[in-house]
Amino acid sequence: MAAPGKRRWASSAQESSWAPMASGVFRALWFAQLGSNVGTWMQTVGAQWLLVGEPDAALLVSLVQTAATLPVMLLAIPSGVLADLLDRRRLLISVQVAMAVLATALTVVTAMGLITPAVLLLLLFLLGCGQALTGPAWQAVQPELVVREQIAAAAALGAMNVNVARAIGPALAGVIVALFGPSFVFAVNSVSFLGIVAVLWFWKRPAADLPQPPERLLPALHAGARYVRHAPVVRRILLRATLFILPGSAIWALLPIVSNRALHLDAAGYGVLLGALGLGAVAGASTLSRVRSVLTTNQLLALAAVLFAVGTVLPAVVSSAGVAALVLFFAGYAWLVVLSTLNSAMQLSLPAWVRARGLATYLLVFMGGQALGSILWGALAAATGLTAALALAAALLLVSAVTVGLWPLRPETARMDRAVSAHWPEPVLVFEPMPEDGPVLVLKTYRVAEAQREAFRAAMSDVGKSRQRTGAVNWSLYQDGADAHRFVETFLVRSWDEHLRQHQGRLTGTDREIEQHAESFTEARPTVEHLFAAHPTGRTS
Repeated sequence: MAAPGKRRWASSAQESSWAPMASGVFRALWFAQLGSNVGTWMQTVGAQWLLVGEPDAALLVSLVQTAATLPVMLLAIPSGVLADLLDRRRLLISVQVAMAVLATALTVVTAMGLITPAVLLLLLFLLGCGQALTGPAWQAVQPELVVREQIAAAAALGAMNVNVARAIGPALAGVIVALFGPSFVFAVNSVSFLGIVAVLWFWKRPAADLPQPPERLLPALHAGARYVRHAPVVRRILLRATLFILPGSAIWALLPIVSNRALHLDAAGYGVLLGALGLGAVAGASTLSRVRSVLTTNQLLALAAVLFAVGTVLPAVVSSAGVAALVLFFAGYAWLVVLSTLNSAMQLSLPAWVRARGLATYLLVFMGGQALGSILWGALAAATGLTAALALAAALLLVSAVTVGLWPLRPETARMDRAVSAHWPEPVLVFEPMPEDGPVLVLKTYRVAEAQREAFRAAMSDVGKSRQRTGAVNWSLYQDGADAHRFVETFLVRSWDEHLRQHQGRLTGTDREIEQHAESFTEARPTVEHLFAAHPTGRTS
């Protein structure tokens, strides 16, 4: 369904922020997700309203957000593994149906007057588990809906979706709760999941051509962690996310207090401030493509951090709600720019086989940074005062802007070739190993002229990272003491199955380019040997 739209709009992908909407599936899922996100925010307001009359209301109300975010921190990485191993469409449908059932149960229990704080928080926690299972699969499926050139715009539209829902959901919930009570809000949320289910049900996702059976859960978990550890581009994206999210979470955590104490606004005024943030995000998504044509990615990140720093501290020191709303509009714009830039960079840098696991790591950093930051800034505000806490957060955001020059995102991320490349020849063996046989030691021998040795060694450093990203548990390069022209690369893989996955699905076009660059400094075609652990009961030739 998505393919015709993808081909038709490929040439204009960078000209319009709305180009991904040309894909029918992306467009339908976007609106379905908007409905679901609005329903989730309505559910949060309804749950908080149920608890405001309880004796320990302050603690219980704060636990509503904890129940929603804690599952993401606990389950993000396992969820990413599942999203890489299972059919993502079926996984999303199953989880959405389960969440609809849970939301219906919450509706019924509330309508019957049987709800208690413990039951409410338990059901919210289970719904949060559903959100945690959904996140990595949802992010990983986006590159299947639009062409690569549109991923940045798709990420911006996704971030806009969340912020629009954040602005609309609480306002709608306030009206509905006042008129019909919290149970009606929960009922609306239960229905909101069905839109996503319907779109996914009718989406004819192409069947994946898998050369091997799916990975097992624990090895897949290790493979994902190993990839992130040995992918400098991914680690840099996670660093930039951490440097922005930790101080950036301050205004989200403390905005209700700013609204009430600094600006003396009621609940409606607080809604206006949230709406300003949401409108800024909409403006950001609408104009980001044009801004990208003027500024580089790193200039965007630095400028957005400065804008968000101003939006963090200024609302607490001005007396005008109008000025605060205007500043927060630009803060919402900056928030959208940073999140969509980092999210799209992450999607562009990850190959398909590990995409959900890498995105799960990003979600963990993002959600964990917000959760940890909210606690830290709340405690700091209580100890030092609201303005002092927000001023410190703004200062750290300025530091984040400065460090873009020290630790920038790499410009080649968008140009990485992440298509599968089966360029390794089939191993020549005298026996057929079992998948679980191992460990396997791979030796690759090169001959390098004296004038090319330094360049070869430098190029092989990138080869080593490639080997470790795709399956090697260790890697080394040796020079023969008896023959200075001879270099031997060694890397160890835990099993024959893991090594075959390197051959048949994990290597990308970028990995091929890295190898070709290193081999351009050699005198002859390298030779490869595969050595198996010689266990006492092992087979012999």
